[in-house]
Amino acid sequence: MAGNFQKALKLRAALRHLHLHSSLSSPATARHVSAAHSRPFLTVSSGRSAASCRKLHAGTDELKPSPAAPPERRPFSRITPEDLAFFREILPRGTITDPDLLESSNVDWLKSVRGYGEVLLRPQTTEEVSQILQYCNSRNLAVNPQGGNTGLVGGSVPVYDEIILSTALMNNILTFDSISGILTCQAGCVLENLSLYLEEKDFIMPLDLGAKGSCQIGGNVATNAGGLRLLRYGSLHGTVLGLEVVLADGRVLDCLATLRKDNTGYDLKQLFIGSEGTLGVITAVSILCPRKPKSVNVVFLGCETFEQLLKTFQLCRGMLGEILSAFEFLDSECMRLLNTHLKLANPISDCPFYVVIETSGSDAAHDGEKLHNFLEEAMTSSLVTDGTVATEDSKIKALWSMRERVTEALTHDGFTYKYDISLPLERLYQLVTDMRAHLGQRAKSVVGYGHVGDGNLHLNITSPAKDPALLAAIEPFVYEWTAGCQGSISAEHGLGLKKRNYIYYSKPSQAVALMRDFKTLLDPKGILNPYKTLPDHLKGL
Repeated sequence: MAGNFQKALKLRAALRHLHLHSSLSSPATARHVSAAHSRPFLTVSSGRSAASCRKLHAGTDELKPSPAAPPERRPFSRITPEDLAFFREILPRGTITDPDLLESSNVDWLKSVRGYGEVLLRPQTTEEVSQILQYCNSRNLAVNPQGGNTGLVGGSVPVYDEIILSTALMNNILTFDSISGILTCQAGCVLENLSLYLEEKDFIMPLDLGAKGSCQIGGNVATNAGGLRLLRYGSLHGTVLGLEVVLADGRVLDCLATLRKDNTGYDLKQLFIGSEGTLGVITAVSILCPRKPKSVNVVFLGCETFEQLLKTFQLCRGMLGEILSAFEFLDSECMRLLNTHLKLANPISDCPFYVVIETSGSDAAHDGEKLHNFLEEAMTSSLVTDGTVATEDSKIKALWSMRERVTEALTHDGFTYKYDISLPLERLYQLVTDMRAHLGQRAKSVVGYGHVGDGNLHLNITSPAKDPALLAAIEPFVYEWTAGCQGSISAEHGLGLKKRNYIYYSKPSQAVALMRDFKTLLDPKGILNPYKTLPDHLKGL
């Protein structure tokens, strides 16, 4: 472990070297943004250079820029009346320039990042997307692809005046094969709408997210969203069978296969899953959907220690086997926030840790017997101190809300610093404990919850207001700690704007260099979602 932390320290030194050699010489003048709107956001304010905004999180040392702050605006073209005329010819009703209508597309879901895009384009077809990108590439106009805008790392909104290309109107289901369970749809279909459509046909989507009412399947694929069902059905790298993608120069890459097996050459679709809109705009998806389970049970349990929680997980996997579909956890601090801010009552007695287990299968009697045997063993072994079981839909939803609404509760607790970490299971909660000790009284709340089944911790830290000194204490500590455990600094949220310069904590330089080569090949002018995913020192990307 000591060697791992030495590696982390070297990474920190490398990042400092990167910052000191960032170009600070050519300031980019931002357009006017009202002070009332700009102060809470990570953005470039009126009349200030981008360089002046890249300062250390702690206000006492302004020589070192923040790795999460926006870089300087690149020399993309500015939108002209001729450009607007072209877009209006293609999209007479889908070219939006009204600032009031643009507001929600310029601000991220957390209201922590603000761009000032002046044009929102809402195409309905792949051909329209192709024409738009071909034109933007020829004019050197930067484009920000946008789905449901539910991202948490600033990847879905403009940094400067990029054109916002929304897939919201590309919301048609194209085909569904009830024999194979393969769904083909446009990228703008909302995840919850797809779920409702499939449930009527006795199928379900292979992923489920708290943001399912807003997020779009194209954005889910572009960020390789994980969610609550990954333990059972795997990641989108496995369930997505095909993609249709429009490249930066307007070429349409039709890899919209509906075959489960195709071993002819490189599997190009994998390159775009998790690429965050930097390599191409996903316009259609084909995805393998499982049958809707006939028997669903949800269990809410309490554990005294995280070690007992992990032993419960081991027992659960062994005894529930093929019917286990989710194993989630939250700590007592999460429960406190749910009680305080959302008035959700704890369904069991108070415990340091809580577990949500879901089973899904085809035989209620069989599943019930397995679940009963597991619970009996867990209680007899003193792994679990209390618990409750739900089999009715209303009660199932009530128990799931204790996990799914933690994010909502956090928004009421103050300004939230969110971290999405992958770690070895035995180290998963230690980061929360160490962060509490590291921050002391500087943070209002430090909570941990997430997906035990795939080793994904959601670490959240709140303060009464945005606090640069607190952020300086959190970062890079959280990334060094994670790198020291051979973890990932982004399990499912992506890198976006906020984490782009921290990529070396999880990826070797050779891998990042190869990513740069892919980006240069597919988007040589760098117009697609600039300033995101890849670190600033890879110039022109």
